[in-house]
Amino acid sequence: MSDTIFTRVDYTLNSLVSNIEQGDIGLPDIQRPFVWKNAKVRDLFDSMYRGYPVGYLLLWRNGLADDRPIGTEKKQKSPRLVIVDGQQRLTSLYAVIKGKPVVRNNYQSENINIAFNPLEECFEVADAAVRRDKAFIPNISCVWRDNTNIFQVAGDYLEGLRESRNVSNEETKKVQDSFVKLQSLLSFPLTALELEAEISEEDISDVFVRINSKGTPLNQADFILTLMSVFWDEGRAELERFCYDARKPGNPPTESPFNHFIEPEPNQLLRVGVGVAFKRARLQYIYSILRGKDLETEKFSDERRVAQFEKLKKAQDRVLNIRYWHDFMHCIQTAGFRSKKMISSDNNLLFSYILYLIGRTEYEVEENVLRKAIAQWFFMSSITGRFTGSPESRMEFDLAQLRNTNRAEEFVDRLRQVCEVTLTNDFWNVTLPNHLATSSPRSPSLFAYNASQVLLDATALFSNVKLSYLFNPAVHTSAPPIDRHRLFFKDYLAAQGISDTRETNQIANYAYVEWMAEVTDKMGPENYLPLLKKNFAADELEQMYYFHALPKDWERMNYTTFLGKRRELMAQVTRDGYLLLTAGPDVGDKTSKTDIEGLIGGGESGEVEFKSSLRMNLHTGQADRRIELSVLKTLAGFLNTGGGTLIIGVSDNGVPEGIEVDGFPNEDKMSLHLTNIVTSLMEPGAQSMTAMQIHFEDYEGKRILVVRCTQSSEAVFVKEDKTKRFYVRTGPSTRELSGTEMGIYIKKKFK
Repeated sequence: MSDTIFTRVDYTLNSLVSNIEQGDIGLPDIQRPFVWKNAKVRDLFDSMYRGYPVGYLLLWRNGLADDRPIGTEKKQKSPRLVIVDGQQRLTSLYAVIKGKPVVRNNYQSENINIAFNPLEECFEVADAAVRRDKAFIPNISCVWRDNTNIFQVAGDYLEGLRESRNVSNEETKKVQDSFVKLQSLLSFPLTALELEAEISEEDISDVFVRINSKGTPLNQADFILTLMSVFWDEGRAELERFCYDARKPGNPPTESPFNHFIEPEPNQLLRVGVGVAFKRARLQYIYSILRGKDLETEKFSDERRVAQFEKLKKAQDRVLNIRYWHDFMHCIQTAGFRSKKMISSDNNLLFSYILYLIGRTEYEVEENVLRKAIAQWFFMSSITGRFTGSPESRMEFDLAQLRNTNRAEEFVDRLRQVCEVTLTNDFWNVTLPNHLATSSPRSPSLFAYNASQVLLDATALFSNVKLSYLFNPAVHTSAPPIDRHRLFFKDYLAAQGISDTRETNQIANYAYVEWMAEVTDKMGPENYLPLLKKNFAADELEQMYYFHALPKDWERMNYTTFLGKRRELMAQVTRDGYLLLTAGPDVGDKTSKTDIEGLIGGGESGEVEFKSSLRMNLHTGQADRRIELSVLKTLAGFLNTGGGTLIIGVSDNGVPEGIEVDGFPNEDKMSLHLTNIVTSLMEPGAQSMTAMQIHFEDYEGKRILVVRCTQSSEAVFVKEDKTKRFYVRTGPSTRELSGTEMGIYIKKKFK
């Protein structure tokens, strides 16, 4: 006979419940999310009452060096056995026998009340009707309470039943026999297969699959959560409490982990903790590590177990830090994403959180630098579906690249290098347009395109309403009639012989549009477009066409041609948004105090210019478009010549005015406003941002905005009064070139 990796052990229900209560069997605390419906618990008791078998239990000997538990004083013993399969059955039995509440997936506590009719010998889930029915005992838990007199229970039941009808002697005996039989379920035999301590979790998963005839092995996270229940119960409780709190806003909101991107599960945050603690993404080895196993000698050590749990504890403290959690969510917002509806992969978000925590707590990367780097990473991994195939392998590879990283600069550079290598010109020009050729409303490419529209501060099509407002899940107001709608209507396409849903629902056929009542679904674009265009100036339409990737004369295009052209433009808009993201403010490139004093002290020159404000006319006290255009002309002059530095918040004579005069609520809003006007009023706007470095400085008690420009790789124009104008620097001033002079300059400068 071949060797077996398990031992068959027979229990009674009473002995199992006692072992669980004492801690000999490591059933996770009863206060765990419980997935069985009450009807299934009812059926379990009904089967046992009728003497039917209810399946094997699968237990695993813990194999630890000694019996000293970690982080739990509530149990009399350290668990000898851990449940692998049968947890829901044992939780059901334990909860009903002991009258303990369970916690549902929504983290609401509930007592499982199973009613019993001793005359009919049937079980029901107790509801209002059953509780009113004198034929039922509403909760069978009372049968197994300590010092219960079963004949007293039967007598109380019969007394209540006689209040509603006559009870015969035969029925009295039937009731008494049924209650005795019910109570005797404590003697019901249950068989467990106890697996040897030495076998691996992979072997256990295989056993689980073979016993249950299921196609997927046990989740590795389940092993670790069970181990936490046994040796660090308060740690698992912290995970679950955090996840519960993340489902509802706090008061004030910053005190709650509630957010609009994810309602995390404990196993998800466990993965984050493991990633931070051990720089590992594959959980298959973590279980053994936490059990104190040396992966080389395969020996168990209590000291090693304690040390590894300490690492996990410290990492989990960071994972559950509310400040870190919300600052990370700010990174996702910085990337242009606004809600869970725009997140195609929780894995991507959670791995980005791992990187954020490592960058912040281990490398101590400055927050603004880290926010931009993580936002860039999240955008890249979202649009490419980096963690949708084999997420653990991909994450393991990415984390491995950081193990030999020693400095904050190396950490940030590593993230940026991966982004640059991944998002090549071929990706933007070939791969992304191909990915956009889909009808899936959950496409990562679509979400990235929408995020770029947010970054570019786009409005809805034929509307003044910002898309960032529409995508904001916290806004619940009656908005104008704006929705995501086909541009070539379904009825119109059907008349053209195009009715396949995969064609009519192509994401390149959709846009967020503010409609008019006169537009009907039978109209073609050529018919309804004049109605929508009439309220907008030519430059406004040009900008909207850019934001929404609409090719010129699209309304008269063949549908298939339109889809191809628009996908290319959608890819370009997405790229522009990403470039804007990567070119945002970066305090890591700060100019030293001495440099700032030298620049301002040297006065204006061909490479330096001062502006008192970004948008505010200091004479009228009002925002003025002409002030913004003056800023853009200077920046274009630097970009078209040899580079230079623009300092905002300093008057022409070098006196600091401060950025407060512009009235922005914070520095992020001011830098975003600058990047928005650059991308919308300069051409190429997003590309120009890559040649700029934006940061804020203190100077003589005032905050100032410093924009450093390098020479652009191509000619830059400023769009003014429907005309594209070209500027260069000549000494301390900016001059416009036009006609032949401009052509000669561009030809020589931008070969």
